Amino acid sequence: MRIISGTQRGKPLQAPAGDKTRPTPSRVREATLNALNSLNAVRNATVLDLFAGTGALGIEALSRGAAHATFVENNPAAIKAIETNLAKTDFTGKSEVLPLDAHVALSVFARNNRQFDLALVDPPYDFSSWDELLESLPTTVAAIESDHEIAVPTRWDTLRAKRYGSTWVTVIKAGNIKATER
Repeated sequence: MRIISGTQRGKPLQAPAGDKTRPTPSRVREATLNALNSLNAVRNATVLDLFAGTGALGIEALSRGAAHATFVENNPAAIKAIETNLAKTDFTGKSEVLPLDAHVALSVFARNNRQFDLALVDPPYDFSSWDELLESLPTTVAAIESDHEIAVPTRWDTLRAKRYGSTWVTVIKAGNIKATER
């Protein structure tokens, strides 16, 4: 697994051993970040990588010019991989790693009125709390990854939904807000 594009293109990324972390395939990462770039949603953005796993999505956004990334992950082996990957790519100073459950992190963000420009959301495929998660997601633009197409709540407009093999990527925007507004 490597960084696809940007300032750190080609740098290898580490993944934890075992099957608890499912890294996003390179083809899917590239297509997702290209779609987000076309919306002007990456450069200078504050990014939330929720269910971060290896951190590959957030690190890819940093490599493409995001200002800062917050990685939320509760698996200790994945957290160690994220920290290693941030150090390898020299993005430690532009990031933070929160060792929290995603729902707990969203509650903390809500209490602190913390907002992000872009959220990258890649939960385990058996995840089922989509409505709850999407209603509390503190961002204007999000890319969500799943093994099936996600029906999004009315708060969101679907900009793109595309299947890549067994993976669905849906890009959504909060209604009445342009992705280029920051």
